[in-house]
Amino acid sequence: MKRLIVLALACAVVPLATAEMYKYVDKNGKVVYSDTPPADADAKPVHVVPSTGTEVRQGPSLEKELEKSRALAKAREKKEETAEHNAKVAEQRCEQAKNNYRAYEDGGRLFKYNKDGEREFLSDEQIEAERASSKKEMEEACGKS
Repeated sequence: MKRLIVLALACAVVPLATAEMYKYVDKNGKVVYSDTPPADADAKPVHVVPSTGTEVRQGPSLEKELEKSRALAKAREKKEETAEHNAKVAEQRCEQAKNNYRAYEDGGRLFKYNKDGEREFLSDEQIEAERASSKKEMEEACGKS
């Protein structure tokens, strides 16, 4: 019972705990806020309610910051996905270049199709030129591995 009375009394006193402020203009023309009224100036009382500190305000600037951070995160994620995709493509290109070089390195009877769709066997000089070309492509694709 005593607790209930103390709680009711505390709730009744809270509105009285507001700060009383005075606003006036000094001799230099500056607006001054003070808790005591000056004797020589016309002070007007300003009612100030103290904040409890628990209120969370989300203004437009906070929303803009959140939106900006979301956009940055999304851009970063897209950049990472693009980098992963480019790495996979580069790896595939390297593997294909290695396979092409191995085919010319192993030798044997190699051929190409002409414009009529017929097979033409490559001469030794053509094979050597294709081997050099495929080695250069492999070194470029794989970073000189």
